[in-house]
This record gives sequence, structure tokens and C-alpha cells, in this order.
Amino acid sequence: MSDAPRSLPLVFNEPRGRKKPPQHLADLDEEGRKDLLTGLGLPAYRARQVSTHYFSRLVDDPAQMTDLPATQRDELVAALLPTLMTPLRTMEADKGTTRKTLWRLFDGALVESVLMRYPGRVTMCVSSQAGCGMACPFCATGQGGLQRNMSTAEIVEQVVAGARSLARGEVPGGPGRVSNVVFMGMGEPMANYKAMIGAVRRMTDPAPAGLGMSARGITVSTVGLVPRMRQLAEEGIPVTLALSLHAPDDELRNELVPINTRSSVAETVEAAWNYAMVTKRRVSIEYAMMRGINDQAWRADLLGDVLNSYGDWAWVHANLIPLNPTPGSKWTASDPADEREFVRRLEAKGIPTTVRDTRGQEIDGACGQLAATEL
Repeated sequence: MSDAPRSLPLVFNEPRGRKKPPQHLADLDEEGRKDLLTGLGLPAYRARQVSTHYFSRLVDDPAQMTDLPATQRDELVAALLPTLMTPLRTMEADKGTTRKTLWRLFDGALVESVLMRYPGRVTMCVSSQAGCGMACPFCATGQGGLQRNMSTAEIVEQVVAGARSLARGEVPGGPGRVSNVVFMGMGEPMANYKAMIGAVRRMTDPAPAGLGMSARGITVSTVGLVPRMRQLAEEGIPVTLALSLHAPDDELRNELVPINTRSSVAETVEAAWNYAMVTKRRVSIEYAMMRGINDQAWRADLLGDVLNSYGDWAWVHANLIPLNPTPGSKWTASDPADEREFVRRLEAKGIPTTVRDTRGQEIDGACGQLAATEL
């Protein structure tokens, strides 16, 4: 055991005294939007019109909302569509099909989102917190600490902004729609549960109440907040759960993923298994491959045994992630030969295994690299 103290503590709650973002229609369901307008002395039916502009037409210029009376337009837009975030910079990779955007929120906090276009699908990687309180030592976001939770609407706005870019032909490949959303940007989604689940509901609400996405196209990632994993299983929304495990044994995972000191590998994997049981959705086990740290062949065998201990009814698959380097970090990606052996051993145990296609590494837009700096 190392005598060095862990550099950052686990933080589950945002700092006190932070101002809340302005309320936006994406924070509210249909009835909430109508109630808001009624309380302001405005016709309730206008809420659906404004929602159509936002979720379906992807309009962000009030002048284009010509079905709203000019005398009420400014008031309606101020009430339902306040500005939530301002783009500061967009960086591109993969011939423009990977786009990372740095956003400034209303209070100056910085977050990042990443759009990734593949043949046949477009995935938005969204942030759920400014910073992260989970303190994983190999992750740039985690080393920055937690600034605050994001609101439901701030999470949704990242997806809507990506959809606008596609609709306007700003991404190579012609106009398109966002088909997939992954909560794998900045923050621990389960530590901001209320806003996260609200955003999932807005994404899956039928248009024009929401974006009308399939829940099966949404992936919620977690380092393993066990009570929240169990809560998500009972929501009745069949999103994909991705558990960032990174080690099959408690000794190493305590170091790599500090939340493991609260819930062991066994408790965490059992919660993932429970999610698969309740939802009938296969769980993804995320495993960042780190040279000489967690990529030994015996750990592959142990991981296979841990997952198989809950049965081999196709409840799980392993998603190996070549570690993305961060400046000054001692953590580096596994040797390709060790990675291949890890895959071979998992597959020999009957665990379906994939190696993630890492995109955006050169713009620090890949997993574990989002640090949201203006430099």
C-alpha cells in the first residue's frame, strides 16, 4: 500500500451557495410549461408552440417563431427559452465528424460536449456536471474536482445544439439527427440524479414535448453509485447502463475508483446485474486499459469469473477502452499485445468483448480527457 494520501476527496454534493441556472422549458414537462405561462398571464397553449420550435424545428432565433404574436414573443421567449450556455470554442477531428464544443454556463462554469458522426448514427457525449467529484486519479475531469451540478435543461441543450449543427449541415455527411446520447462527458450522472433523469425524460418524450428519441439509444454511465443504479432500474425507462469498473478486485479498484471504498466490486456488479434483470437490457462494463496497472492476464480471468458469477444469460458485455493520455499523467495505454490477450481471455470465459474506437484524442475529446479549460 502507498503511504501517499489520495489527492482529492469524494464529493457527492455540489458546493453550497451556487446560483441556479435560469428555468427553461426543457426543465419542465408539458403541464409545467403550461402552468408557468398561466402564472405569467400568458395563454397556456403557447407552450406547445414554443416547444415545437425548440425540440422539433431546432430554432434558436425568436424572429423565426412567426406563429407567436409579436406582442408576446419576447415575453414567451424570456419565460421559456432563456440563454443557458454560450459556445466558446469548437474543435474538430476525424475530418470534421468529431466536434468538441467548450461551453460557458450562466455563472462562468465551463463544460464540454462532443458530437461524433459515424456511418448510420450520430452520438452526442454530454456532460452532467461542471467538473466531477469522483476523484478517479487517471481521469482529467476527476482531477479538476466538482464545481456544480448542471440543470436538466443544460444537459438537454447540449443535445439540441448538436442537432442544430447537423440540421444546418455544419457536420460533414449532410443533414442528420442525433440518434444516440451517452452520459460520458464531464461529471458523474448518478450524483446529479434528478437532473439526469429529467434530461432522459425530455430526450425520450414524444415531440414536440421532447426530442422523441428512443431510450435504447441513451447510455447512462456511472462509476458505481449503487443506490442510484437500483433507483434507475425502477424508472421504467430502458436506457443502457454502463458501469465504469476498471478493476475486478477491491484492492486495485479502491485506488482507481475511490467510490469503491463505499461499495465493493461485488456490491457494484450485483447492482448492475439487478439492472439487467429488471430492465432486460444488457449492461456494458467499461474498462480503461492501463499499462501494467489493470491489464494483466490474471485480471482478465478474474473479471470473467466475477461477471459469470451472475450467470451467462447474456446480461453483460465488456467494453475495453484504450486509455487516453492526459498531460503529466503516469497512466498510459496498454501494450496492444496485452490488450489482445485480455480480450482473448474474456472471450474464452464467454464474455462478449469489444474494444472502443477512440475518437477525438488529438483534440482532448476522448474518454477521460475532458477538462474544460479556456487555454
